[in-house]
Amino acid sequence: MTIIKESAPHIRSKASVTRMMVDVLIALAPTLIFAFVVYPLKMLAFYLLSLFIMIGSEFIYVGLRNMMPNDGKKHSFKERFIYAYKGKFRLENVLTAAITAVIYTLIMPAGAPIYAFVIGALAGIIFGKLVFGGLGSNIFNPAAVGMLFAKICFGGSYPPKYVDTWYFAQPDVSAGPSPLSGSADSSLVNFVNNMGEYSPLDMVLGRIPGTLGEVYKITIIVGLIYLLIRRSADYRIVLSYLGTFTVLALVGGLSIYALDKNVNPFMFTLYNLLSGGVLFGAVFMLTDPVTSPINPPSRYLYGMVAAVSTIFIRFFAALPEGVGFSILIANMVACVLDHYEWSSSKYTWKKFLAMGLLIVIPALVTFLAIYFGGVYNGK
Repeated sequence: MTIIKESAPHIRSKASVTRMMVDVLIALAPTLIFAFVVYPLKMLAFYLLSLFIMIGSEFIYVGLRNMMPNDGKKHSFKERFIYAYKGKFRLENVLTAAITAVIYTLIMPAGAPIYAFVIGALAGIIFGKLVFGGLGSNIFNPAAVGMLFAKICFGGSYPPKYVDTWYFAQPDVSAGPSPLSGSADSSLVNFVNNMGEYSPLDMVLGRIPGTLGEVYKITIIVGLIYLLIRRSADYRIVLSYLGTFTVLALVGGLSIYALDKNVNPFMFTLYNLLSGGVLFGAVFMLTDPVTSPINPPSRYLYGMVAAVSTIFIRFFAALPEGVGFSILIANMVACVLDHYEWSSSKYTWKKFLAMGLLIVIPALVTFLAIYFGGVYNGK
């Protein structure tokens, strides 16, 4: 048997890395185009900046990593350039940087200052990817790193109100710039209060506050269908994430209903699914083959860990969203799930037990925290 050393993504199919990357760009195209239609100037500026930063950083990194060693001879710039880049800066470098640029642009708010957008993009590509060794070596999703870096460092300079467009104007009576945010009350109270401002149809069509691209659920679903047909995204991750998230959100809704009969637990669950970046993160970020586990059982566990993290951050933390942080948490867990001593493609009773506990224990914690812990006080 011949063992071949390769960097991620590790593909167990006839699909090539290049084809998978092109498929992701095609799947992102409907959301990107619709965002361009809604925010033409802002999207153009952000997207071009993001492409320039991501591809430019990748190009500089490859050159620095493959610099010609000092052999005591004088070489021309052309010779050094050819030595550094010939056969080393490939199409995959451009495609992966382009994917990161698209995703980063779509998960940033339209009102983000240019300087925050630029610094976030640099932080994402450098700290989220290049410091780990570049293409195929990163453990974190670079787009998520960049978005969270910009939000944590410069979130105070973001506009307090959602940027109105011809497609959607935020109601003046809305409690906050997003269905997930609002007043100084708890995240759950804010969410319940904002549910009445937007219909499920508005949330599906993207006529709600949100980032540049995560709110357009129809285009995201179209991209998901394309990726699944082409087998360029693993259905296990999407299914386990959305399934676990739905179950825990329903438990949360039923717990709130036990305290406040005015809250419909099923609508509460639906609104949670359609709010924020849950669907976008599940389709385009968690399924990243570089940062996700290799084996099928581990991918189920990976999606479940991300779902539990999202619910806990949304319901109990000071932050109203949680998808970005949950993706990074799941990225850190992926290497543990892939550890050679216990990782395999076989489904064992231990793995089924772990999956069951990842639903039962968080569900119990959610119920106890809401019903007895005073997390929800909106009755």
